[in-house]
Amino acid sequence: MANRFSDTLFQLIHSLEKSEKRHFKLYIKRSSTKEDLKIVQLFDALDKLHDYDEKALLKKLPGIEKPQLSNLKTHLYKQILASLRLLKSADSIDLQLNEMFDYAHILYKKGLFQQSLRILERAKETAKANQKFNFLALALGLEKRIETLHITHSMQMRAEQLSAESLEVSARIDMVARLSNVALLVYSWYIRNGHSRNEQDEERVKEFLLQQLPADAWKQTGFYERLYLYQIYNWYSFIRQDFLMYYRYSQKWLDLFHEQPLMIRVETGHYIKALHNLLNAHFDLRNHQGFEITLRQFEAFAQTDRVRENDNFRIQSFVYITTAKINQVFMLGTFREGLLMVPEIEQKLEEYDLFIDRHRILVLNYKIASLYFGSGDYATAIDYLQRIINDPSDLRNDLQSYARVLHLMSHYELGNFELMESLTKSVYRFMAKKENLTGVEEAMFKFVRTSFHTSRQTLKTEFENFLVKIRDFEKDRFETRAFAYLDLVSWIESKVYQKPMSEIIQEKYKQSRKRIYHDQAVAAQS
Repeated sequence: MANRFSDTLFQLIHSLEKSEKRHFKLYIKRSSTKEDLKIVQLFDALDKLHDYDEKALLKKLPGIEKPQLSNLKTHLYKQILASLRLLKSADSIDLQLNEMFDYAHILYKKGLFQQSLRILERAKETAKANQKFNFLALALGLEKRIETLHITHSMQMRAEQLSAESLEVSARIDMVARLSNVALLVYSWYIRNGHSRNEQDEERVKEFLLQQLPADAWKQTGFYERLYLYQIYNWYSFIRQDFLMYYRYSQKWLDLFHEQPLMIRVETGHYIKALHNLLNAHFDLRNHQGFEITLRQFEAFAQTDRVRENDNFRIQSFVYITTAKINQVFMLGTFREGLLMVPEIEQKLEEYDLFIDRHRILVLNYKIASLYFGSGDYATAIDYLQRIINDPSDLRNDLQSYARVLHLMSHYELGNFELMESLTKSVYRFMAKKENLTGVEEAMFKFVRTSFHTSRQTLKTEFENFLVKIRDFEKDRFETRAFAYLDLVSWIESKVYQKPMSEIIQEKYKQSRKRIYHDQAVAAQS
């Protein structure tokens, strides 16, 4: 699989849908020169290859010598992109604006200045409606060039207006750039490290935010300024494990789109991400009702043409909705039912292998492993955890750590006590090296080591004592990170009450529903 998509042209062709391939054939046949016929042959040959193999490719192209291949591939790559540009322009505001700018520039070169200015004016109106400030700067640059180098009847009226517009657009671009930079850096911190481990971690993130955040950030009223500001605090609160604050900014992020529905189409990816983060916030707070409502909303949006006809949005929605459905299983304790999703998830991961990043694959593998662990299939859980443990990428130290902890727990459940001592030392060393050890893990490693030598008669008592200790940790915000990855309390309770873990979680869910109904009844009476 590692070499399957090693060639960029091969990647591009295998990312095309049937309609896109058909459009390319129609597009290229319009010119139908001798060279174009050769690139159609090359296109068909690459399309039929399962893995990129240059020797096998040349055998399928008897009229093409190896020295010719590089130039043909470059030409084919450009022609495919040109075909896609034509096909996709109606779906993209950015492509439409760039096309209008190209036309305006061509008319400018032809000396048809008034026609060029009219197109630029229409383009600017479209850009303003969709808050495309970077394009506005480009259009204003060409407008000023026309007005400066060529005498037009509008010169006297336009000079001051263009100057004021340029200053306003520059200020907006600068603010959006600064806020988006901070949002990206905070998110990058999370991808590398996960949740804050202690007060020092939290203080570093807080200090970074104070240094980088523009002083007047909260005075901004523009869509993009608020979007990135909400993202900054969304990730900041998530890193700090302040899940209530995380929920508030996830909701603000989503509400921003509902205030300006036009932007859902313009920034569909950010809208999808907002739905994903709100689902995560509901999950972290165990807000079952809010989770169900948001999941239905997300699934309905995923069925719209906007999502289904766009590779990126369709795959993004698949990953996030799949993650949400697995999280829902964790809340309900329906692990065996959740396992029914795994074959389809595996099939989709194979189908979308070219598009899904390593981080998402690691997360899904961990969640699938947790499904098998919760259902009592510890051997299969180990198989999925090995995929994370053996992954060479340097991503998510926290996920790497908890994959090892769950791996240790799976061997414990299987009774592989001859491995436990060496495994415990290995996981402990790994987490200590990554500075990922918290009081929860320290207590767990101590319990596991002592339980090797505990008789069956006293083991239940040891689990009861362990449960009391773990519940004390739930009150400490820096210790909650462990519970976000492992439902350790439910696992220990399953040992204490001698019930399957799934049954323990289902009982908790039923109790929470009863509390909701009781609270609603009290509120109605009052």
